[in-house]
Amino acid sequence: MNYVTYGGVTVGLCLLIHQVITWWPGRKTLMKDPVKHAAKLLPWLASWAYGCLATLGVAGLIGTASSAILGLSNWLGDAALVWGVGEASGQLAARETFVPLTGPGACLVLILTAAFIAAVKKAGEDGAGTLKRGAWCGITLGTSAGVAGFAAVPLAQAANLLGDRVYGAF
Repeated sequence: MNYVTYGGVTVGLCLLIHQVITWWPGRKTLMKDPVKHAAKLLPWLASWAYGCLATLGVAGLIGTASSAILGLSNWLGDAALVWGVGEASGQLAARETFVPLTGPGACLVLILTAAFIAAVKKAGEDGAGTLKRGAWCGITLGTSAGVAGFAAVPLAQAANLLGDRVYGAF
């Protein structure tokens, strides 16, 4: 199973904060049309959910890629903590509750990977960056023991349930 360090979580939180700040339309604008502005977060949120699922015990190329991204994020974040603010790095405890993906759930992640790649190609430069940052944030925070990590459990359960429904029909 993948592990995350303080630095990796810091990178994930930085990505999350960056997204919220660049999205934030202002209080008055948000109050005029909250649905329109909330809808602008949906692509990022969907890619964040995909990133969480990609790091939940999926093996093969997808698991290797998510592990590499998580390892790089851990290294970058740990280096930033040590050299940037003089703080020691260390491994965080993983979630106590881990829901692995079942076979149909893993099949669904493969389908979502194809959809994610198509969405990145179709989104253009700005949209592709948003989707990639969302998946990166999901990978770094999906294995943490915090709130984001607990969100990964229902995501895995939903993927398993949906995969069972889709593949149970065959």
